[in-house]
Amino acid sequence: MNWKLIFQLSLFGLVMGISTVYWIPSNIEPFFWLAIFIICAYLIARNCTGKYFLHGLFVSLVNCIWVTGAHVLLFSTYANNHPKELEQMAKMFLPNHPRIMMLITGPIIGLISGLVLGLFAFIASRIWRSRVTVS
Repeated sequence: MNWKLIFQLSLFGLVMGISTVYWIPSNIEPFFWLAIFIICAYLIARNCTGKYFLHGLFVSLVNCIWVTGAHVLLFSTYANNHPKELEQMAKMFLPNHPRIMMLITGPIIGLISGLVLGLFAFIASRIWRSRVTVS
C-alpha cells in the first residue's frame, strides 16, 4: 500500500471539507467530487503497482475524516450556509444533535464513496499502466 499517496490524495478531502463549509453549495458539490475521483483514480493507477481498489477505498475513508472534521468543527458556519441540509437533518435520527449525526453519517458516506473511488481506481488501472516498476 502506498500510504504516502493515500494521504496526499486525501488532502482533496481537506480542501473540499473547508470549501463546502464556506463556498461550495450542495447542488454543485457532486461535480467537484466527480472531478476529484477521476484525478485520484488516474494518480492511483499511475503510481501504484496493485491493490488499486483498496487505495481508492482508503483515500475516501481518510477524505471522510477531513470532511466530517471540517463540518463538525465549523458547524456554525456550515449551518448558516446550508439551511436546506439542516432542515433535512431535523427530519432524521438525532434531530437535536446534528454534530453527532454528522459523526455517524460521515464514515458511512466515506465508505460508500470509497467503494465508488475504488471502482474508479480499478477501472483506471485497466486504462493507464503504472509508471512504477516492481523490483
